[in-house]
Amino acid sequence: MDYYDDSAPMDFPTTDEPRDYAHRSTAGIEQAVRTMIAATGDNPDREGLLDTPARVARAWREWFAGYAIDPAALLARTFTEAAGYEDTITLRSTPVVSTCEHHLAPITGVAHVAYRPGASVVGISKLSRLVDAYARRLQLQERLTSQIAHTLDDVLKPRGVAVVVEARHGCMSSRGVNQHGVSLVTHCWLGDFRDDPALRRELLDTLPRSRCEG
Repeated sequence: MDYYDDSAPMDFPTTDEPRDYAHRSTAGIEQAVRTMIAATGDNPDREGLLDTPARVARAWREWFAGYAIDPAALLARTFTEAAGYEDTITLRSTPVVSTCEHHLAPITGVAHVAYRPGASVVGISKLSRLVDAYARRLQLQERLTSQIAHTLDDVLKPRGVAVVVEARHGCMSSRGVNQHGVSLVTHCWLGDFRDDPALRRELLDTLPRSRCEG
């Protein structure tokens, strides 16, 4: 089923390469939303729900905008004038807004991204954009953490990369076990951070306590 254009088959991505779906019609999404509303037992034609399919289609464009972004390209511009800086660079508490691929429920939290530069550094806003590019897709938190770390490692070739993500999952708080206030913490350690436990502990000690313990 094509959720973007009922007139042509969808070329579903099989890799992390960016795809541009902006040209596609939202008619498929809107019809699918109408079907789901009806399946709940409500009337998609009543006043309060009449414009909901179009609103959801617009929201999906925003929530899943990461599919149209090449994360590696965000890191293409680097700087070599860091005066030989070799210590850890850390961007803390970057917001994570994502969607669980199992239940289409929200994933919200923060990501902490750190690296030990080699020959170059990257603008700090690019680290935040990297997190967002991968987050705004259907995700597993474990995969999200790994994707951020490995892309940073592949492009910048730093001496070490560390990514810590802490997030709450709507599929756990609003259904199933119905447990609120529970967060999942995932890590990815590469290079120096993988090989040196003391370096990992040093990084964790600099992170907000309520964000990284668990």
